[in-house]
Amino acid sequence: MPVAQLDRPRLELSGPKLKLALESLVARAEEQGGVEAYVEGLKLKSRIVREAFEGGPELRPFRIACAHMATVRRRIGAYASPEKFDYMKKQVSGLLEGAGDTSTTDARMAAFCGAFPEDREHRWVRDLAAEILHGVDPERYPLMTRWVWDARANTGVIREIWFGDIDHVTLDVPDGYATFLGLREELAQYLAQNGVYRDVLFYVDVVLAQVYADYIGERGGQYLRTDFATPEDPMLHARRILGLDGVSGNGRTKLKAADGRAVIVEDPKLLT
Repeated sequence: MPVAQLDRPRLELSGPKLKLALESLVARAEEQGGVEAYVEGLKLKSRIVREAFEGGPELRPFRIACAHMATVRRRIGAYASPEKFDYMKKQVSGLLEGAGDTSTTDARMAAFCGAFPEDREHRWVRDLAAEILHGVDPERYPLMTRWVWDARANTGVIREIWFGDIDHVTLDVPDGYATFLGLREELAQYLAQNGVYRDVLFYVDVVLAQVYADYIGERGGQYLRTDFATPEDPMLHARRILGLDGVSGNGRTKLKAADGRAVIVEDPKLLT
């Protein structure tokens, strides 16, 4: 089924909330090279992910890619080890098989998630699937991580930019491909109305991250504070959620091992 025929749910987004998020983003990013610097960072991240999965994932580039996925790298543990990587590689291959047909997106993501235990310790699995698809083909696949929208938890960016007072309200919005595609289209239109015409796909991601960063700063609970510590600068939360802090000061990437240790993986420049 062509993308244009997908049934998109109605998203009642708030113009004032979007305006505030965009203004906040521009102001905060100004001292760090502007929003364009973050857009360029996302382009590099997408290239790292794409090159990691072209022709089937191998362990070294897989670990480098995961180090740039904020909600994955701290929890993937043993699945990024040689002992379990064959199993992971098989699931990733299934996720990417037939990726040119977006009508199978939800089914492929469900199959990928179903290949792992369905418990709190494996909630990162959906984020991994979403990051892989988005990184490999950002034009075809919008960002579909849980922090953008998680229907089961009733949390995410969609809720934060919803129109009106929705306290104690459960949004009747599915977290399938059509929802994320519709969200990106609406945000792209909003950005175009505000003079953004280049690199819109990545610009949308930065705006999404800014909205969620504000949520973390205002109402983040213990789970969020574990992943996103007190910010040292106004863009730290946004940078972390986008995975742009995955490179350490010495140019190497960090990944959390199964035993909880932070381990250094190889320099992502080796992929260039």
